[in-house]
Amino acid sequence: MIDWNAYRQQLGTTITEIARTSPDVMKGYRTLATAKTAESSLDAKTRELISLAVAVTLRCDGCITTHVELARKNGATKEEITDALSVAISVNAGAALVYSARTIDAFHEAEEQAKG
Repeated sequence: MIDWNAYRQQLGTTITEIARTSPDVMKGYRTLATAKTAESSLDAKTRELISLAVAVTLRCDGCITTHVELARKNGATKEEITDALSVAISVNAGAALVYSARTIDAFHEAEEQAKG
């Protein structure tokens, strides 16, 4: 089992190292990360819940540990996080279904080409 607190701390250390080596990359990242937060029509908790759903979809452990902590600090409950995750599960299942259909389409096209 992963120690999420230790992992979050490790990420902080390593990201600081990256920032020292590539300060412009970190500046760009920070610009993206904070671009809409000040004037957002979404509150911080909602943004963090969305971030968690996206993190699960992208399979990003660093994103998960960071946004769990931020969601919790912004008042998200376990139930709200679970609801956000259920959206990620649903969308991922839907995406798998869509790509399954694309696979069948590719198969049909390959069959047609093989017939000549």
